[in-house]
Amino acid sequence: MDTQTSFSKKILIPLVIVVIAAGIWYFSKDSSETPDIENLDDTPAAADPLNATYIIESEKYIFINGESEKEIEPGSATKIETRIFSVPTTGDLDADGDNDAAFFIQQNPGGTGTFYYLAVAINNNGKYTGTNAIWIGDRIAPQMVEIKNGQVIANYADRAPDKPFSESPSIAKSFYARLKAGELVPID
Repeated sequence: MDTQTSFSKKILIPLVIVVIAAGIWYFSKDSSETPDIENLDDTPAAADPLNATYIIESEKYIFINGESEKEIEPGSATKIETRIFSVPTTGDLDADGDNDAAFFIQQNPGGTGTFYYLAVAINNNGKYTGTNAIWIGDRIAPQMVEIKNGQVIANYADRAPDKPFSESPSIAKSFYARLKAGELVPID
């Protein structure tokens, strides 16, 4: 063996070991702050409803301290800003004896609209799993969310169908939903 080959092996072997160790560290580090949003089943349950993952319009949103921010398109400066709008109301929605949470979610997708949804966080032994969110309206005036007899009731003010969005919402409305197989569904 010549000296150049011996020298190359002395440098190459430690370099390969360092690269492998860095790869192992990178792929094994704690990813609890940024769970895999491609699969809700892989998202860990959260300590409270403000830090759970919710599905809005078929997309997953990870909330941290009640807020979520997402690019409209990859690399876009415009963001979809989403936040838990109301203080979560608690009550048992899945008949397991513990308090689940229900609330309005507000979403500003970067245009003139402000969209409101109703969502639920299911409590399983003190850990919360978010559900799908149901669209309630654009530029409405949310009032309160109630939980009664296993149902979620979203109370809000809206405007008449023939009125422009520039008019203040003034018609009282209620939207009823319940959990069915872990999904939030409207009650007809």
